[in-house]
Amino acid sequence: MWAGYFSIRPVRDTVATLLNDAEGPNAVANLWLYTAAFSILIVPVYGSVVARLRRSTFLPWIYGIVAALLAAVGVALNTAEFNPLLGKMFYVFISVVNLFLLSMFWSFLLELFDRDQTKRLFGVIAAGGSAGALAGPLLSDLTVKVVGENGILFASAASFVLAIVCQRVLLRIWGDRPGASTAADDRPIGGNWMAGVILIFKSPYLLGIALFILGISAVSTVLYFEQLRVVAATFTVTADRTRMFARMDWIVQSLTVVTQIFLTGRIAKRFGITTLLTLVPILMIAAFTMLAGYSTFMLFGAVFILRRAGEYALVRPGREMLWAPLDKETKYKAKSTIDVPVYRGADYLVAQFNALLVSLGITPAGMMMVGAATAAAWAGVGWWLGRRYESDAASAKLAARPIARESEA
Repeated sequence: MWAGYFSIRPVRDTVATLLNDAEGPNAVANLWLYTAAFSILIVPVYGSVVARLRRSTFLPWIYGIVAALLAAVGVALNTAEFNPLLGKMFYVFISVVNLFLLSMFWSFLLELFDRDQTKRLFGVIAAGGSAGALAGPLLSDLTVKVVGENGILFASAASFVLAIVCQRVLLRIWGDRPGASTAADDRPIGGNWMAGVILIFKSPYLLGIALFILGISAVSTVLYFEQLRVVAATFTVTADRTRMFARMDWIVQSLTVVTQIFLTGRIAKRFGITTLLTLVPILMIAAFTMLAGYSTFMLFGAVFILRRAGEYALVRPGREMLWAPLDKETKYKAKSTIDVPVYRGADYLVAQFNALLVSLGITPAGMMMVGAATAAAWAGVGWWLGRRYESDAASAKLAARPIARESEA
């Protein structure tokens, strides 16, 4: 699945540069309003599906629909005679569906593993995802000049079909585990489509996760628009832009895989989830401060790559672990609400705030200092969430000890 998505992300970013070329530098920033709107609209639809259908039914169907739509775009897309309307539809679709699929994937895994298993296994699982995320852009980098953006879209559609097969295997293994009750475990979750929103507003813990997502969005958005501008100014041929976006992606994923295999699990076990959640925000404070004083393409590229690799290798597994002790309805409904509409809504608000500051005459160095302040707030929220998680885990272990002693007796 991740190979499929990450192979087309360079195509999406190339489409973004073409939209900015055709309609001005704010074309993509304005599109984020539609991304946020569709992200909000998808919540009640997804909530209704989760409430009424078994996971063994709706998970493969969702992947199948994504595969069909990617193939359709592959037939219609022509970068030589660029159609801005198709480009906008494709950009919004990919921007919405990537977070939705990511949230659904982790929700499923969180259902399979308990709190201790997530600490032990999520680094390795994330490394497997990153291996796919490395293979996807590497394939795009090596083949785009031969098969074009259309060929990449077809290959991505095929990978989602393959992901359906893998899902079926996992669901069968899950159903065959000792003590499993397949019918009960796979039953619809129930509840109403607004349950996710209600759960978030009732829980300070979930509100904290939402604020943490806002911090991720704010830091990444500042760097993302600068990336689009720099690549568009440097490369005029669309295939070269796609190759550059792909190259940055596979460098990120290479660093991510190595970190996840050798460091993520060890850091989580030795130093706890708080370190996973705060290390990258703290590093970004220093990185933004350096960019404010001395900004070159090489330094910006290094910061962009290290920030994204750190997010995938450390922040992503850490924030997914935050959901481990919560119930099934919260994992599917509240999680999808935070991961998709909250994330994309934050993207839009931050993009518009960024445009406002630029219109008011703030310098690039000033924007970097705004980024540093945002990273500091992000680190603070991550610290609070990590301490809350670890405190609850310690309380749960203490509560379980008398039961263990009684059973031994």
